[in-house]
Amino acid sequence: MTQRERQILKWIEENPLISQQELAEKAGITRSSAAVHISNLMKQGHIAGRGYIVRTAPYAVVVGGVNMDIGGHPAHKLVPADSNPGSVRMSLGGVGRNIAHNMSLLGMDVRLLTAFGDDINAQRIAASCGELGIDVSQCLTVPGGATSTYLFITDERGDMAVAVSDMEIYKNVTPAFLSSRVRLLQNAQLIVVDTNIPAESIAWLAENIKLPIFADPVSTAKAEKLRPVLGRLHTLKPNRLEAELLSGVTITDEASLNAAADALLSTGLRRVFISLGGDGVLAADHNGRCHVPCCPGDMVNTTGCGDAGMAAIAWAYLEGTDLEGTARAAMAAGAIAMESAETINPSMSARLLKERMGE
Repeated sequence: MTQRERQILKWIEENPLISQQELAEKAGITRSSAAVHISNLMKQGHIAGRGYIVRTAPYAVVVGGVNMDIGGHPAHKLVPADSNPGSVRMSLGGVGRNIAHNMSLLGMDVRLLTAFGDDINAQRIAASCGELGIDVSQCLTVPGGATSTYLFITDERGDMAVAVSDMEIYKNVTPAFLSSRVRLLQNAQLIVVDTNIPAESIAWLAENIKLPIFADPVSTAKAEKLRPVLGRLHTLKPNRLEAELLSGVTITDEASLNAAADALLSTGLRRVFISLGGDGVLAADHNGRCHVPCCPGDMVNTTGCGDAGMAAIAWAYLEGTDLEGTARAAMAAGAIAMESAETINPSMSARLLKERMGE
């Protein structure tokens, strides 16, 4: 135990209800650094749980995917079956991790549940999450497993030429694993789930965790996992294609868009936010609906817009924001995200989000 950790443990013993922010202020460090020290104390067995934080501030749990992304970009025209000079970059990704990252930047206390391999990629991701203030102490480490990795090669124009996705590790996020984390889940204010985890695990969450569950379909191929549990979800954020798949309605105009929303809500789903790309978002619940246009911004990279939007929807829920305000928050977050070359815009914050929302 380091001297800093010993001091933090002493403060926790003196006041079990102390928050991470209070600890950070006492120690003269950032909240994310305090979170790292607390995570280390838990791993060392000095703290048996997170009750002191659970009782002082609301937190959210994200259950989903974390990837190590490896991209190759040739310097010249791509030559198949040959070695191409160029650049290779590694970055952290995964829908669940990206959502959690944005939630943390928005000032939320967020815990992440996923499965890691026992490899160097897991160490790198865990260290990054610790610096960001994302608690990964309850994640599963699979002996001999490989942390989820996405490997892609683009052509000379930057368009993807080929990719290999190794995501078998997520099969270990089983109902049995989730039930072993039931206390963490039940004490949260909301759950965000993406469909990288098995369908039976999504079903277990829907059946056993009586909290608002926000779901991101991820893709049309994986969205089918949500169909059996739509009526038990609180919030769904599909894109146009995912909404068509899950509603059975082909979206061609405003009338069919509303019909798709009606079909989804008829399952018992509480709210739906259908992302329409450049056409904004349709937000609907059982009391009304609104079509909110995109928020103005300078487009650099649209890759992370959806993940930022989901994070903002969760943030707005905890803020007590109404349907239209939540939709405006999602559009504002998307605009902030697209202004960065990185998938996650490091400038994302609750203050900036409110500014973009006109508050």
